[in-house]
Amino acid sequence: MDTANQQRILGYFIEEAKEHLQTLEKGILQLSTSAQDAEMVNEMFRAAHSVKGGAAMLGYTSIQKTAHRLEDAFKMLKESSIDVDNKLESLFLDGYDYLKDLVERLENSAEFSDNDAIEILEQAESNFTVLQKYLQELNAGVSLTETTEPSIDIAEQVKETLKQMLQLFKQEASTENRQKLQQLCLNLGEIAPEEKNWQNLLVTAQKALTNTRYPYNTIAQIVIKELKISGDRLHFGQIEQIVPSKNLQQLANTATATSTSQVMLPTEPKAAAITLMKTFNRQQLVQIVQIISSKLQG
Repeated sequence: MDTANQQRILGYFIEEAKEHLQTLEKGILQLSTSAQDAEMVNEMFRAAHSVKGGAAMLGYTSIQKTAHRLEDAFKMLKESSIDVDNKLESLFLDGYDYLKDLVERLENSAEFSDNDAIEILEQAESNFTVLQKYLQELNAGVSLTETTEPSIDIAEQVKETLKQMLQLFKQEASTENRQKLQQLCLNLGEIAPEEKNWQNLLVTAQKALTNTRYPYNTIAQIVIKELKISGDRLHFGQIEQIVPSKNLQQLANTATATSTSQVMLPTEPKAAAITLMKTFNRQQLVQIVQIISSKLQG
C-alpha cells in the first residue's frame, strides 16, 4: 500500500476514533445514569470495540490494548447489575483519558509508535487492573470496609482547586497568575503533607508552572491532567502510582533558573523540606541551613 493510501486510512481511523471517544466521554461522565441504560452501555462497549479493531488493523498495539481493557470493563458492566459510585466513575474516566491521550498522540505525530507510549500504557494497565478488581468486588457484593473510602473527600478538594486553576489559565500568562497557580498547588499540598509522592508531584507542578518557554495552554493541559489523575490516586490510596509524567518533568526541568527561584514554599515543615530538596542541590541546601542557623543564633 502506498504512503498516500496509508495516510488516508490513518485519517479515517483517527476521525472515527474521535467520534467513538465522544460517545465514551458522554457515557462515562454520567455513568451512574448510563449504567442503568442497556443501550447506552452497549454503545460504549461498541465504541471501545471499534477503536480496538481499527488500532489492531493499523498495528498500533498500545491503542488496541487500552481500548480492549476498556471494552472488557464495559462488558462486565453490561453483564452485571452494579451500582455505580464515585470511585467506579473515576476509574472509568481515567481509563478513557488514557485512550484519548494515545489517540491524540497519534493524531499529532506522524512518527508515533508504540515505543512512545510505554509509560502511558503502564499507567493505563495499572488503572485497569484496579478497575477490574473493583468491578468484581461490586458484582460480588463485597462489603467494603469504612477505611476503603477516606474520611476526607480528597477527590472533591482536588476538583475544586482545579476549577480555580482553570479559571486562572483562561487569563493572561502573567507572573501574578503563575504565582496564584503555585499557591493553589501549595493548598493541595496541605491535603496530604505526609505523602512524599504527592508532595514531589506538586513541587514538580510548581516548577512547571514557572516555565515560560512553552505555550501557556500546553502547560495548562499537562498540569491540570496530572493533578486530576494523581488526586484520584491519592483519594483511593494508590500512592505508589503518583509519579510525575515525562511531560511534566520536561516542563519543570526546562524552566529557567529565574523562574525556578520563584517556587513557593508550603507552611507545613515536612512539605517545605521536600520542596527545598527538589529545588536546590546539596551545596545550596547546606548554605540555606547555615544562613537559617546564623539568623536564629543572632
